Amino acid sequence: MKPDHAIEPSADFFSLRGVMRRRLSRANLNRAARDWASSDGLTWLHLLKTVAAGLLALGMAMLLDLPQPRIAMTTVFVLMQPFSGMVLAKSFYRILGTAVGTVAALVLGGLFVQQAELYMLGMIVWVSACIAAAVRYRHFRWYGFVLAGYTAALIGIPNVMAPQGLFLAALTRAAEVAVGIVCSSTVSALLVPQRSSLALRRNLQIRYANFTAFTVDVLARRLERNQFERRFAELIDEIAGFEATRTFVAFEDPEMRSSGAHLARLNSEFMDACARLHALHQLLKRLRVSRAASILAAIDPYLDELEALFEKRAEVDVEASDVAADLRLFRANLPRRIRETRRPLEAAYAESLADFDTAAELLYRFVGEWTNYSETYACLWRKKERAPQTIRRSSSPHKCHRTSGSISRTNHFAVLFTFVRSAVVIGIASSFWIATNWPSGGLAVIGATLVCALTSTAPSATRMAMQMALGAVLATLTGYVFMCYVYPNIDGFPLLCVVLAPVLALGAFIATRRGAAGFGIGFSVFFCLLAGPDNVVSYVPDLLINNGIALTASMVLAALVFAVVFPADMRWLIERIMGDLRAQAVSACKDGLPGLNRRFQSSTHDLASQLRMLLTHRSRRRRDALRWMLATIEVGHAVIDLRNEAARADYADLLQPRWRSVIEHSCDHLARLFERPGPRSLECALVAVRSATWLAQDMLQTVRADRERRHDLQRILSCLHFIRSALLDKDAPFNRR
Repeated sequence: MKPDHAIEPSADFFSLRGVMRRRLSRANLNRAARDWASSDGLTWLHLLKTVAAGLLALGMAMLLDLPQPRIAMTTVFVLMQPFSGMVLAKSFYRILGTAVGTVAALVLGGLFVQQAELYMLGMIVWVSACIAAAVRYRHFRWYGFVLAGYTAALIGIPNVMAPQGLFLAALTRAAEVAVGIVCSSTVSALLVPQRSSLALRRNLQIRYANFTAFTVDVLARRLERNQFERRFAELIDEIAGFEATRTFVAFEDPEMRSSGAHLARLNSEFMDACARLHALHQLLKRLRVSRAASILAAIDPYLDELEALFEKRAEVDVEASDVAADLRLFRANLPRRIRETRRPLEAAYAESLADFDTAAELLYRFVGEWTNYSETYACLWRKKERAPQTIRRSSSPHKCHRTSGSISRTNHFAVLFTFVRSAVVIGIASSFWIATNWPSGGLAVIGATLVCALTSTAPSATRMAMQMALGAVLATLTGYVFMCYVYPNIDGFPLLCVVLAPVLALGAFIATRRGAAGFGIGFSVFFCLLAGPDNVVSYVPDLLINNGIALTASMVLAALVFAVVFPADMRWLIERIMGDLRAQAVSACKDGLPGLNRRFQSSTHDLASQLRMLLTHRSRRRRDALRWMLATIEVGHAVIDLRNEAARADYADLLQPRWRSVIEHSCDHLARLFERPGPRSLECALVAVRSATWLAQDMLQTVRADRERRHDLQRILSCLHFIRSALLDKDAPFNRR
């Protein structure tokens, strides 16, 4: 029996519970649908748009009665990207590259009429120079230079033995390529356009969240050395790729284009915040190694409090402007609190007191850089109608409208290396073609040109060339099936689209897979090039197989040359780029101060990204390159701070005539250490920095009564002490035996 006081659930209760259950299930379903739409859904949409653009280009070229409509379809698969900004940017540079390549083919044909050897020599030089320039001028300018070389080869090489058809071939090929450009751009921009500006916003939000989580781990002191280096290197890669993203965003979004300087400043401040965090982490690591327990105990409460502020941002969806406000308040109170913490430590050794002062100074600077970064980030994502006024009227020391662009830096030896490597591959294919008069030899030369161009900036050129070779084999076999069994049994363009769509979608899908892009590119491009239908289909299977063999052989040839003769991680080439990387520290010591920090940060990160791309993953040389990059950023940033502080303390010459010469002497020895690393250079740099430290300490005693001057000299002493601790670090690359 039930107790008298038991309450029976009413029908309304069960009805309400059912409604809630349905609402929850509907909410989960909606959330799952949104997650799919933002991940796999984007991939399927890209496949739909790529296939639609390819078939549209094929139909338009057939309608215009162009001789080779498959070239228009091939253009689409070379050109399409998931976001419309990418396609528009590529289309712009492709038009320029196609026009220049067409003119180059006509000029070379006019200069070397019926002189196949000289014509091919000129073509090799032109194409190799274009590929080398593409490496020098990266991002979407890369694509313009590549097309200038590839279009010249595509037009000129088939007419080497028949120069009388060169002009007509140039016109028709330019028309076919133009149809592909127009169709890909139109479909991408009109058919469910995926704005790259939205992707940029998402990436910046993810980067902000990841950097916040990384900062929490650093402040909590729970990262080992290898973990810190790996995660810091990932941030470096994001910095290097940001400018490319900003470039193609400018092609599709007027608002983002008008905010270009603001985005550049955001990236610059992100670099500064990364550098400050790295410096703070390095000093804390050295304090733990030296077992400076009293100093760590004094600084730990501030780190814990700062960690709690960042954890609040990481765990709860807090606005960046609120984070900036919290950090600004923390930074405003920090000097007073540091002075109170410092008083009991004044009886300690001078070295320990210098450690505490340096840690406090680095913490103060890091919070300042993070505040600037958060304010710029918050300023960027405010409502569109408020953003311009906010940017113009900002009255805080952090100005939203200041420009801080990025600077690309490419080693001249890397450019020359690319030129020679491309010339050798194309030259071997051309020599074999001319010597044997192989009917498909011209296509082999075009294939060699294509693989040299597409792998010029690939992380592993050999791997991508082999993947493209396998893709060419699969494209040849599939093309044979279509030519012998599919094309003869279909009638009409609609049915042709039905049978081509699954094959084209398969290639596009493989091209989107990380680690297998070469397979997809090789299959899609070469299937269109070998077996794409023309207005008058030529059923010649033996020619198709011969052309497939030619393309595959050119890819294998390129892979062999890349792996055996010209591997990208050649020791002399890596050493040259490493020399350029270390030269950034020399620039920090000797170049003019206006704009120096921006130039130093951009060039250093750009060179480090190039090294990481060339070197094998998980290799010792890759770790060495990363540690040289970290040392360069650490010392170079500290030297720039030192020079800025010394320049502001213009009264120092009156107090000590030798002051300016001592600072210059220290910078000269630090520059010499990075120019020619070695025990002798390291010892001289340590002596110079120690001498400057002693002189600054003597000057500090004379300005005790002047608070402002005392603080200036204390900041200078912190810079010198940090540089000295970096030079003494046993993990530093110049200390490695």
